[in-house]
Amino acid sequence: MGSEYIPPVRLAILEADTPVPGIRAKFGTYGGVFRYLFERACASLNPPQPLSSQLAISHHDVVNDLSSYPDTNTIDAVLITGSKHSAYENDEWIVRLVEYTRQCIEGGRVRVIGVCFGHQIVGRAMGAEVGKNVLGWELSVTEHELTDAGKKLFGLEKLAIHQMHRDIVYNLPPGAVELARTSPCPIQAIYVPRVVITVQGHPEFTGEMVQEILEMRRYGGILTEEVYEDGMRRVNNKHDGVVVARAFLRFLHE
Repeated sequence: MGSEYIPPVRLAILEADTPVPGIRAKFGTYGGVFRYLFERACASLNPPQPLSSQLAISHHDVVNDLSSYPDTNTIDAVLITGSKHSAYENDEWIVRLVEYTRQCIEGGRVRVIGVCFGHQIVGRAMGAEVGKNVLGWELSVTEHELTDAGKKLFGLEKLAIHQMHRDIVYNLPPGAVELARTSPCPIQAIYVPRVVITVQGHPEFTGEMVQEILEMRRYGGILTEEVYEDGMRRVNNKHDGVVVARAFLRFLHE
């Protein structure tokens, strides 16, 4: 007898922003960026697997179309992307996203992945405080200290991934496991087995992507010259984005 067929996880990517022009030209939406990340993660499995065997991905623009949310009966998981917006604001689409996320978490069947802004949305949905970091920006490839649980989950002693944020989750939500921290941002991840996993950083970003964002934010006056140069110094450092994506895949199959 052959092995039992396991259908791909139906993953709905909730797009919370539009990419900058260079990323948009290459990948379309942030759904396309995450598809590229998961393709690389699947290719790095032993043995390598096609993306289609692991995930059935759909994209949903939750900023501009409040009716775009998938019926939770038709999906197995959601991934909330990053965004230039702040998760603590009360714009209609942000409040709706928090409510939908809370419904997924409390329902117990649809698993939730959050990245950067998505990490903060999950924190807010779970009752944590979210706000601006008085210590300022975290940018480019940044080393994270891992807890014992984090080392086990990611399979690393230390984790390095891209960052692009100055908003943070201030406290670990009730019942969540601490995985990673940095000095400017102690809550770098939220994890509840078989329910939710988040990271404050950007496993989906490459050096080329982050360089374009840094340059645009410098030009727009969002980043000072000093902060921009600090980010550019580390923009092409080795990072563990694919390792994080493999951890996401394992989480989806827990």
